[in-house]
Amino acid sequence: MRAPVLTFTDHGIYCPAGDFFVDPWRPVERALITHGHADHARSGMGSYLSTDAAAPVLRHRLGEITLDTVAFGETRRIGGASVSFHPAGHVPGSAQIRVEVDGEVWVVSGDYKTVPDGLSEPFEPVRCHAFISECTFGLPVFRWRPQAELATEIAAWWRDSVAAGRTPILGAYSLGKAQRLLSLLDPAQGPILTHGAVENTTQVLRDQGYGLPETVPVTPETKAKDHPGALVLCPPSAIGSAWSRRFGTLSTGFASGWMQLRGVRRRRAADRGFVISDHADWDGLNSAIAETGAERLFVTHGYTEIFSRWLQDRGLDAQIVPTEFEGETLEAEAS
Repeated sequence: MRAPVLTFTDHGIYCPAGDFFVDPWRPVERALITHGHADHARSGMGSYLSTDAAAPVLRHRLGEITLDTVAFGETRRIGGASVSFHPAGHVPGSAQIRVEVDGEVWVVSGDYKTVPDGLSEPFEPVRCHAFISECTFGLPVFRWRPQAELATEIAAWWRDSVAAGRTPILGAYSLGKAQRLLSLLDPAQGPILTHGAVENTTQVLRDQGYGLPETVPVTPETKAKDHPGALVLCPPSAIGSAWSRRFGTLSTGFASGWMQLRGVRRRRAADRGFVISDHADWDGLNSAIAETGAERLFVTHGYTEIFSRWLQDRGLDAQIVPTEFEGETLEAEAS
């Protein structure tokens, strides 16, 4: 029996033929990285390989690292393995990693989203024998609404908040979600103020050519009265902090796939919850898996028990693999 193309270790997903890891969570000599979120791109690796589109964010977040890059679709030979990176649609620059050894193909999807958002490189299905998939939102209740409807909903909340004498403050991940929201906002409606974590990452992406509207970075001197009609965009952890109190009376909003659940909205005590995620919803997960044609499936973070059982009931060879990936949470790093 041939050795598997990829194995699952206490350091992460490992390729014996190429002697490399994919998104390792402990220090290793050679790491291939799907994207720049902190649970997938960690410090301490000997060397890194990513897409050229993901590289600027990785350098911004990890500092001085030994980083090599490839273009989407470019094949790189590493030891006995052929490797290529393909768009995951999750955040700008994010990739699925295809690994082929002796004609057998495995794909590590990382995090992915199947519906184009107008900002990230659109998801590209990759045919394979084995597919490693997240299932962050692996329940039928999670089905995302069209993005245009969300844009209209946020614009109305912004307008109504300002009319009521409140500053709308919207919590979202500083990489990916925040920029996607920026692409939906109309700067003509008012100034868009940004927390430093959001602004710094946004500027990295602007410098790469991703089209994003003008924003006003919040500084210690920033006062709400100097920016009438503004909306504030920040990491979720900044809402309710001393940082947010400078804006006076607030209308708080959270942007997350978890806002689909009423109980989560109540626990967050948010004035508004906007259902938007950079992860695949129920239909997206199922369609992505079907398009791979994979004979073996490994589900990682999310509703693993329920989703793997769903796949097994449909005659698929699916099993759970524990990882340290987090998927989408309601808290995000503030730096």
